[in-house]
Amino acid sequence: MKGFDTNLRLQASSPEFSNGFLPKRQNFIKLNRRNCYPRSSFSPTMLKLFTSSASRVHHLTPVSRVVGSSPVESPLFKALSQITGWNRRSTSLGHRAFFCSEPTNGEAAAEAETKAVESDSEVSDSKSSSAIVPTNPRPEDCLTVLALPVPHRPLFPGFYMPIYVKDPKVLAALQESRRRQAPYAGAFLLKDDPSADSSSSTDAEKNINELKGKELLNRLHEVGTLAQISSIQGDQVILVGHRRLRIKEMVSEEPLTVKVDHLKDNPFDMDDDVVKATSFEVISTLRDVLKTSSLWRDHVQTYTQHIGDFTYPRLADFGAAICGANRHQAQEVLEELDVHKRLRLTLELMKKEMEISKIQETIAKAIEEKISGEQRRYLLNEQLKAIKKELGVETDDKSALSAKFKERIEPNKEKIPAHVLQVIEEELTKLQLLEASSSEFNVTRNYLDWLTILPWGNYSNENFDVARAQTILDEDHYGLSDVKERILEFIAVGRLRGTSQGKIICLSGPPGVGKTSIGRSIARALNRKFFRFSVGGLADVAEIKGHRRTYVGAMPGKMVQCLKSVGTANPLVLIDEIDKLGRGHAGDPASALLELLDPEQNANFLDHYLDVTIDLSKVLFVCTANVIDMIPNPLLDRMEVISIAGYITDEKVHIARDYLEKTARGDCGVKPEQVEVSDAALLSLIENYCREAGVRNLQKQIEKIYRKIALKLVREGAVPEEPAVASDPEEAEIVADVGESIENHTVEENTVSSAEEPKEEAQTEKIAIETVMIDESNLADYVGKPVFHAEKLYEQTPVGVVMGLAWTSMGGSTLYIETTVVEEGEGKGGLNITGQLGDVMKESAQIAHTVARKIMLEKEPENQFFANSKLHLHVPAGATPKDGPSAGCTMITSLLSLATKKPVRKDLAMTGEVTLTGRILPIGGVKEKTIAARRSQIKTIIFPEANRRDFDELAENVKEGLNVHFVDDYGKIFELAFGYDKQED
Repeated sequence: MKGFDTNLRLQASSPEFSNGFLPKRQNFIKLNRRNCYPRSSFSPTMLKLFTSSASRVHHLTPVSRVVGSSPVESPLFKALSQITGWNRRSTSLGHRAFFCSEPTNGEAAAEAETKAVESDSEVSDSKSSSAIVPTNPRPEDCLTVLALPVPHRPLFPGFYMPIYVKDPKVLAALQESRRRQAPYAGAFLLKDDPSADSSSSTDAEKNINELKGKELLNRLHEVGTLAQISSIQGDQVILVGHRRLRIKEMVSEEPLTVKVDHLKDNPFDMDDDVVKATSFEVISTLRDVLKTSSLWRDHVQTYTQHIGDFTYPRLADFGAAICGANRHQAQEVLEELDVHKRLRLTLELMKKEMEISKIQETIAKAIEEKISGEQRRYLLNEQLKAIKKELGVETDDKSALSAKFKERIEPNKEKIPAHVLQVIEEELTKLQLLEASSSEFNVTRNYLDWLTILPWGNYSNENFDVARAQTILDEDHYGLSDVKERILEFIAVGRLRGTSQGKIICLSGPPGVGKTSIGRSIARALNRKFFRFSVGGLADVAEIKGHRRTYVGAMPGKMVQCLKSVGTANPLVLIDEIDKLGRGHAGDPASALLELLDPEQNANFLDHYLDVTIDLSKVLFVCTANVIDMIPNPLLDRMEVISIAGYITDEKVHIARDYLEKTARGDCGVKPEQVEVSDAALLSLIENYCREAGVRNLQKQIEKIYRKIALKLVREGAVPEEPAVASDPEEAEIVADVGESIENHTVEENTVSSAEEPKEEAQTEKIAIETVMIDESNLADYVGKPVFHAEKLYEQTPVGVVMGLAWTSMGGSTLYIETTVVEEGEGKGGLNITGQLGDVMKESAQIAHTVARKIMLEKEPENQFFANSKLHLHVPAGATPKDGPSAGCTMITSLLSLATKKPVRKDLAMTGEVTLTGRILPIGGVKEKTIAARRSQIKTIIFPEANRRDFDELAENVKEGLNVHFVDDYGKIFELAFGYDKQED
């Protein structure tokens, strides 16, 4: 028997069964996975032995005494007969046949067994049958046996067990024993291997086959069972248990042969009340188990038919053998020779079996109720769907979904890539196989929704008209000639090639200079769809690359959402605030953007949610940043940076007139003829309120002015009369008709009476509201007091004060550097620095002090100013942190001005980094610093020679009126600052 839950059908068809212990009817033995004989049950081979007519039967006299022709049945047998409903008299027509022999207690049992053995020859031709083939020697004569390891459970007397023998030597020895008509072997349970994994049965069987000799002997339990070799089929050997054995010593190693002692049960008093009570408790527990399981009832019937009456020892063995105890508990029962203790052990096992049966019944009932409820609900839902479908109310959900998805992909089926189309087809097939109530169904539906809604191969028709693009860019933005030139170059290349590949442009500059609006204008000029998303503070890679579909609430990345939103595969995507990318526990988004923005990689961009590649090579990416230094270098390397420095005053005036005023006037509902803003007021607004590089704050101030103007107009009554608004459309039509008739009637009356009363018409005209005038004199009434004052604090800069040029993220600015003498005295030279300066600027101050002393030593060797003066260098606006190397030349000039007691030229500003040798190094932000100088009305600027190229690229209106000097050594700055240059600048 290799499996469980198997029905073995025994049919007593031979003549021997008609006179034997089985009725002629069919008898079924049902085996259960746990409640049957776990490793010892009736096999087909044993059944052949039971039905063999040629086999000699081994009759044994029953344990019960015979009175007349009828035996006196034991109380145990009567109890079990009541339980099973089986009557022995109805099936026992002759001698009772046993398929095992076991030592019994008392002389009567021994004499009965002897008489039975002696009568074997006389009844060889009888019609009785038995499972035992008579052997010579008898079982009790077997003192040396082959030791067979049993891996799972011990073999109990009266039960059979199939084992598999892989060792050819052991198999040959067993076959030889059968030929010698001594088919006996010892079945011993194998001990646990501490070094092996008990969960792997395959490895355990492999280890058994590898054990030999003493190693195998050490792994066997001492107490086992003498087993008759019933049959051998291939490597399967059927063993039938007889009696208990104990290993004494090893005889030979291969195959393992041992000397054994035959164990007998300890003597006990059958009339002892404790033993009787224990046995009847076992029977009572068996009765309770039989009420819940009919399988054990078949076992009881079969056991009593083949073995005979239940004695106390047999009752204990039967209960332990068929219950679900583990191998160690079963071995403990097998080793116990005290019958009372054995009964107690069996009773414990059966009580556990009863509890397990109750738990199993409870679990089965709960699951059955749950399944039945779900099945009923499912059947009702299916019936409801079928009824609706027949009535035409609705179609099947899955069919409707599949039809919708197929309808989406049908028009663009040729444009969809082959690998994407294959995935869609697979998912559609999968959708039909899934239940609509399952979670996997919703995941698949959402996945198909995204796959089919994307614009695979759909591109918008680009417009490569350069003149049209120029007009659009000029309409939306004033100035920014370098940015517009780059966009026109891109359009021209696309026109010559016939197609445009996606590029990555990075617009960098201060806030409010129009970086985002430039991206929108580029999209309009190219006739592309526009999509913007900000990555400022983004710390999750899944926002770019998408989530895995296994997560709850998974979504694709921003690019997939963009393609779905715009409906084309070549939009213009504006990635805003790329310099403010975050980095958290969910990965590095800057690294994730590399694949998106790399022209060599984004043709096969892989989104984690879609899990199919997308072609983004036709997408035009425009990024914006305030400071490119904050962008990681690998990401910055993939971009083409276009710097937008800011706007000078003239540009701001044009922007305010042509763009900001119109927008603010329309938003506030003010008509052009109702307000007039003078140029002086606009210029004052820019100079005194909005000095930043961008125009966002200027827009806010203009909106503030027009809001106050709107309030003033409303207070003066300049509000157009509104027609009555009816809540009902029909009522609105009636009101309109009545109004029209009244108007016509009024016109007619006016026409008739116009000749008679011309003066009344003039009286009915509305009084015109005076135009609101905004001038420099009343500007403070609308926007408050000025925020800024002139950055040029001095008409003539004092000794030790020099103006420098600085760059900030908000644009360029001017700042003064001041130096004064704190204390003079021989050997008291030193320098104190203030102004919330950073480390770089502090180092620049130390370098400036050193270079200034060196220059003074060259120019005026007798001047000991720096050696005997303790100086204090300060950079005003101490609340503002300042850092950077470009103030070096300004600091040197300030120190030298104090040392020589000469002021610098009044209209001079400078910037540049100075080395210890006096060399001038290039700096950044030339345009921003130039604009800041113009804003402060500075005419003379000193730049490093290396920045000449940057200045030449500036617009002419920015360079107009400036006198710029480019120097590469501080000696030239000294001449320019202190008037040693005799030529006019």
